[in-house]
Amino acid sequence: MDLSRTIIDLKENPNIDDFGPGDTVRVHAKVVEGERERIQVFEGAVIRKRNAGSSSNFTVRRITHDVGVERTFPIYSPRVEKVEVVRRGKVRRAKLYYLRGLTGKAARIKEAARRR
Repeated sequence: MDLSRTIIDLKENPNIDDFGPGDTVRVHAKVVEGERERIQVFEGAVIRKRNAGSSSNFTVRRITHDVGVERTFPIYSPRVEKVEVVRRGKVRRAKLYYLRGLTGKAARIKEAARRR
C-alpha cells in the first residue's frame, strides 16, 4: 500500500485583496442552485482569519434583520470569486468573537487611518 502524499501547488487568488480582522469586506462567492451557478455577495466584518496553508479560511459576520449571520470562506477555494475591502478596521486583537455579544452602535469598529 503506497502512502505517499500528493503535493498540490497552492496558488493565491489574485482577486482577493489583502485584509485582516476588523476589516469590512465584500465577498463574491459562487453558489450552486440545482444546475445553475450564480454569484452571491456577502458583506460584513471579518471576525477571524486563520492562516493554515490549504486550510486557511476567514469568517465574516453581518447583522441582517436583527439576526447575526456568520459565514466562513476557505481562502484557496475556487468558489470564492473575489474579496473586496470596503473599509479597514482598527482593532487590537486577532479574533473578534466579542462582537457576537454586541448589537447596534456598540458593535461598530473604528476605521483605521489610511496608509499613503
